[in-house]
Amino acid sequence: MKITLGQNAQIAESLRQAADLLAAQGANPFRVSAYRHAADTVAGWPESIAAIHAREGRKGLDALPGIGEGLANAIAEMLTTGRWAQLERLRGSIDPVALFQTIPGVGTKLATRIHDTLHVDTLEALELAAHDGQLESVPGVGRRRAAAIRATLADVLGHRRLKTPAPSAVKSGEPPVALLLDVDREYRQKSEAGKLPTIAPKRFNPEGKSWLPVLHTTRGEWYFTALYSNTARAHELGRTRDWVVIYYYDDQHLEKQHTVVTETRGSLLGQRVVRGLEAECRAHYSREQP
Repeated sequence: MKITLGQNAQIAESLRQAADLLAAQGANPFRVSAYRHAADTVAGWPESIAAIHAREGRKGLDALPGIGEGLANAIAEMLTTGRWAQLERLRGSIDPVALFQTIPGVGTKLATRIHDTLHVDTLEALELAAHDGQLESVPGVGRRRAAAIRATLADVLGHRRLKTPAPSAVKSGEPPVALLLDVDREYRQKSEAGKLPTIAPKRFNPEGKSWLPVLHTTRGEWYFTALYSNTARAHELGRTRDWVVIYYYDDQHLEKQHTVVTETRGSLLGQRVVRGLEAECRAHYSREQP
């Protein structure tokens, strides 16, 4: 990508658009303010942000006033891919299949299987799945292919290649299951009551109907955004009003995500369960029993 000062204005405008959408959708004012502050920093910076990223990577972006790790990741995503998944999600225009096809060796079919199996829609989330072993659960992805995708993502995202972390390390820095389930409950209740703003997703929505409710909420130090899953698999199985994708952010606005579903088998049958955290959900429900 050509390095120009003009990219500063483009990136700042994307950050402002995200802030405006968050404000319109009822997000926490502190989160909105952080995005606007970051936009002001980028717009007024005397050096090309792309040049800083090319020279110092995300560490250089993180060092800018008011940016932090999460927004540094967002800016790096814009610079390396030409798009920003979070902004596209807020607009309803996100297309994870097209995004994953930007990875060398990943075609339409594999990109679709990745999205439908893992319910991730960002390169950051895919990189985490590649490190914690989830990517290998996708049909057609073995250990070698997962390693190749992991290495490619490290290059694309500008990371130093890391060793695969232990499962306990992957799950650290996450909100507890009880919190995720409470956000899921709030989202579904307010959605059913018609109390949430809606967006018109471009995928699987030929009529352009504004049907997808969006919740922005806060629990302690955590910011959450919740939406029903709009994957091909959710539509195929009739789960578009059951599967809930929860994105969560810490005070550095670093984005991670989980999917909550109604379990259809086993000891948790009929319960709301966070995928990948079934053991924690089982313990949670056990504590709730009298």
